[in-house]
Amino acid sequence: MGTWQGMGAHPGVHPGRIRAPFRRPRRSAYHPPMRRWLLWVGLGLAALLVALPVFSILFLRWIPPPTTAIMLQQQVGAWLSREGDPRPQYRWTGWDRISPHARIAVVAAEDQNFPRHSGFDVKAIEDALEEHQNGRRLRGASTISQQVTKNLFLWPGRSFVRKGLEAYVTVLLEALWPKRRILEVYLNTAEMGPGIFGVTTASRLYFDKTPAALTPYEAALLAAVLPNPKRLHADRPSAYVRQRTSWILGQMARLGGEEYLKGM
Repeated sequence: MGTWQGMGAHPGVHPGRIRAPFRRPRRSAYHPPMRRWLLWVGLGLAALLVALPVFSILFLRWIPPPTTAIMLQQQVGAWLSREGDPRPQYRWTGWDRISPHARIAVVAAEDQNFPRHSGFDVKAIEDALEEHQNGRRLRGASTISQQVTKNLFLWPGRSFVRKGLEAYVTVLLEALWPKRRILEVYLNTAEMGPGIFGVTTASRLYFDKTPAALTPYEAALLAAVLPNPKRLHADRPSAYVRQRTSWILGQMARLGGEEYLKGM
């Protein structure tokens, strides 16, 4: 009978302790340089998402917006559905050539705390939630600043991502623009009829006059359709629109007219 050495075993090693063949350790799926590259790409994209709204808002502080996100969405939707002329009607007019009645009318109708809040009307939000808890339909409590943010930069919807972006951009807007600029952009970009954007287009189309010549009633009538410009019409006002116009006129007087906005 042969020895262990004669049977091919390594000298001094018991057969039950023979080591398995050497294998190199398996490398991770990503090499360290790849992980670092992905990290830098992620940080770059995050910085871009943070910085892009800042640069856009700073640019638009002095330059009239050539278009808005809402206008582009309507235009693309019309192209896809092939319904009529997809171009929104929009024309910019500076602050000094817009009637003071139009300025106070939209504030009276949409955001009476506009000169005082910092982008969000906490009291209006609390009132809306309380009404909803009492069984009423949940109404919007967006400020003019929030509406400018949505019109310029965002898309329709109620997702948490969109709401987070809205809050972030609204804070930037209030920090980088004076109140007068926010209201000026709102008057020029708010939809006041189907595809009718801004007080200039609306006043020319509905009243055949410039926005500087608007009367208090006409300004209140345009402001009355702002909650739903696709269903409410300034050129053929329903009983609801006429009633809302009267309420806005009363609020304009209660606030003190244009004097209410002089502290902005």
